[in-house]
Amino acid sequence: MTDHPPPDGRAGIDATLVKRLIADQFPQWRDLPVTPVQVDGWDNRTYRLGEEMTVRLPTAAGYAPAVDKEHRWLPVLAPSLPVAVPEPLAKGAPGAGYPFEWSVRRWLEGETAFAGRIDDLPAFAVSVAEFILALQSADATDGPRAGAHSFHRGASPAHYDDETRRALAALDCRVDTARATAVWDAALGATRQGRPVWFHGDIAGGNLLVREGRLTAVIDFGTSGVGDPACDLVIAWTMFAGESRHAFRAAVRQDPATWARARGWALWKALIVLARVIDTDGAQAADQLRVIDEILTDRDA
Repeated sequence: MTDHPPPDGRAGIDATLVKRLIADQFPQWRDLPVTPVQVDGWDNRTYRLGEEMTVRLPTAAGYAPAVDKEHRWLPVLAPSLPVAVPEPLAKGAPGAGYPFEWSVRRWLEGETAFAGRIDDLPAFAVSVAEFILALQSADATDGPRAGAHSFHRGASPAHYDDETRRALAALDCRVDTARATAVWDAALGATRQGRPVWFHGDIAGGNLLVREGRLTAVIDFGTSGVGDPACDLVIAWTMFAGESRHAFRAAVRQDPATWARARGWALWKALIVLARVIDTDGAQAADQLRVIDEILTDRDA
């Protein structure tokens, strides 16, 4: 977390560009101030537009398909969900040298979730589980099937088998690769049964908004789609532990095969990040090592 917004201009996007796009395409808002949000994401840059709106711009071509997907499906999903989700207000076109579609949404109040902001973490875990179950219950007819647009969240973790095994080889003798390989193999062997359902794709603290320690909104549906919801359980090891993990597991009511695939998803991400930073970023490496340890030592898994 940071007390100040990140430096403006990442990925060639800055407030001046956003102001020009707004003035050119939505002149009714041209006089509103444009300021970077305090906590920015990676896939997109987000700016506050006045007091009641945000502008969200993909930082690369791979993230651009999410604009149309979220504009189409967030209004469909919102009535089925127990907390707020982003409300699309307008969709912008490429312009002013910026090559992708972009979006204007209504501002959502709240702070990103982390343990220090939440007094009752088990209760919070239950509220996250309730959101996941509500999302799974939403009508998935004609919804976007998992694939490249979701970075293969919602599909089989086998898509990342080569990448995971390269990370395991790179981390040999630095993590328990024998146990990690067993977890990964179990994930690949736990085939999905049942109908495809909606998944979010990135249930993580940065995409969960809280007020007074309670979940009030879920943001960033860029990796959402229809398929296998196992990827939405990764928070069990990245944010929850002990009593809060038990509460989440009981409330989210998923079968053992789904949990096996979820462990695989969590392990894949932690391994590839760790392999990249283990010799260059001690703080991030320590966080990924913690997650891997939680995954490998989880007695309920």
